[in-house]
Amino acid sequence: MLVSRIMTRNPICVDPEMNINEVRSIMSKEKISHLPVLDKNNIMIGLMTKKELVKAGPSPATSLDMYEISYLLSKLTVKEVMVKKVVTVEETEVVEEAARIMADQSLGCLPVMRDRLLVGIITNWDLLHGFVNALGARHKGVRITFNVQEKPGQLAMLSQLITEKGWNIVSLVTFEGDDLSRRRIAMKIGGSSRQEIESIVKTIPDLDLEDIRE
Repeated sequence: MLVSRIMTRNPICVDPEMNINEVRSIMSKEKISHLPVLDKNNIMIGLMTKKELVKAGPSPATSLDMYEISYLLSKLTVKEVMVKKVVTVEETEVVEEAARIMADQSLGCLPVMRDRLLVGIITNWDLLHGFVNALGARHKGVRITFNVQEKPGQLAMLSQLITEKGWNIVSLVTFEGDDLSRRRIAMKIGGSSRQEIESIVKTIPDLDLEDIRE
């Protein structure tokens, strides 16, 4: 699946001259944590995050009162505290690569580009929704998790039996097994019962059923 399929399109953006209090108000009202920063030519030049807002605020040990703090923050602009070196992805990138980048670099979001034009943003929440859809969590069916040997043809026998029964594979995701010789597979099957599926799974050699539930 491509990033463009799950990203948030036309994200809310801010101006580099906007003050920090305005940014905090936007994030609170819209319930978002990331705001791309665009210049007058609509070119992205930075990123504002809740983390940057916290860093820009006064220390908890400050002796300033709330009015003095508010006044100082009103003088602080986005361009002074924004992230300037922003990691981005193209809209044609695959979702798993975007997720890998975010995980490896501990990022909460990735602005999505079409060449130099900002077309969206992908956040942890977007990835979570994508994961829910990939596993078919909103669809009825019997979910099975099993381990097979890491070699060609292991999934074919089960798929053929499901087809012959007239059942439907709602979702299928594979993961690394406990060692290099095994593969863990999570599958949701529609149109059948737990008992029926469990009975045919037991007929497949080298298939280790780990979990089954409706």
